[in-house]
Amino acid sequence: MRLDANGHPLCVLTVHAHPDDEASKGAPTLAAYADLGVRTVLVCCTGGEEGDLQNPALREPGGPFHGVEPEAEKAVMARLRPIELSRSAEIIGFHEVVMLGYRDSGMVDSPANQNPACFHQADLDEAVGRLVAVIRRTRPQVIITYNDDQRGYPHPDHVKVHDVSVVAFERAGDPTWYPWAGPVWQPLKMYYTVWTKTRMRMVHDAMIAKSGKSPFDEKWLSRPSHDDRVTTRLHIASHMHARSQALLAHATQVDPTEAWWFGLDDDELSALYPWEDWVLARSAVSSPEADAVEICLFDGIAEVMALPTGVDRPQRLVELERTSTT
Repeated sequence: MRLDANGHPLCVLTVHAHPDDEASKGAPTLAAYADLGVRTVLVCCTGGEEGDLQNPALREPGGPFHGVEPEAEKAVMARLRPIELSRSAEIIGFHEVVMLGYRDSGMVDSPANQNPACFHQADLDEAVGRLVAVIRRTRPQVIITYNDDQRGYPHPDHVKVHDVSVVAFERAGDPTWYPWAGPVWQPLKMYYTVWTKTRMRMVHDAMIAKSGKSPFDEKWLSRPSHDDRVTTRLHIASHMHARSQALLAHATQVDPTEAWWFGLDDDELSALYPWEDWVLARSAVSSPEADAVEICLFDGIAEVMALPTGVDRPQRLVELERTSTT
């Protein structure tokens, strides 16, 4: 296990809304850090009970949803999603998975939003306290959470993840908050996840070239861009498999024939765009200059991740005019 300058084990903690989010956002990064000797902790805020079945093959004979009446599907889903999460976490290499204990809030304006047990309805201070207790026990130097701009996908649970995480980051090191939650621990850096338009457009164009079609329609290509905010770009080509294999572990949520996820294979993605991009949102240590790019989430804390031999240091991303063919 790697240590920081004070002899504390290096740890990164990532906060997600539902089972499967850990697979679609940052799986290669977390898998790479686990292999580099960094402790990795996943906090999943809900059980994903409101997820819809996305894989029609599971309704075929022998599948867990075969013959299940629509009104009974949610109960089957609630049983399967923790099993899928466990498989995904094992693939990515998480050292610990913590369920924060809330119910899935469902999509915007759905009846599930009103369930008093759902994450959307949770009292902010109470939810922050739960996360602070995890932070103080696991002592991460780095925390990963969702972006502050959720216009592209304003799921109530994703919005809540951001709101809870940023407050927990500040309060974890403050002894006046949650004295019951254990000895204080102040994380040093917080990062936001981001799906850059640069990557999306490159994948879109590669799919057009490969098969003549792409699932990235105008709805996706016109989403707000955060490319100019990216401060940190990690070379994760060696761990691209963690994304695809973890996604496949979520059999209820991911159709293995869906081009949106699997239109390019791991090797094609690694050759096309071997980076995962992050926004440094909070830092108690050195931050990159305006025109510089971090290549490790632990920059300023410890030397952990380096570029492969022969790979040039990445440049800052800029917002590009859309030139892709739909």
